[in-house]
Amino acid sequence: MKIVIDRVNCVSCGSCWEACPDIFEQDPDDSLSRIAEPFRLGGKIAEGEPPADREECAARAADECCAAVIAVE
Repeated sequence: MKIVIDRVNCVSCGSCWEACPDIFEQDPDDSLSRIAEPFRLGGKIAEGEPPADREECAARAADECCAAVIAVE
């Protein structure tokens, strides 16, 4: 599973990091959502790959995003 956050349109509602805090976190520099360091792809803060045991919560976070900016592939 790959996760991509459209940070340009993120409204920083916090639903993703509340639903799946192991994978998503608030960026202290701009308050937007980002992928936690251990799960980033190529060091990109907006792209990640959760481990199999966290895929369900990552998908739930995407579903609960009020701005619909989290894509799950």
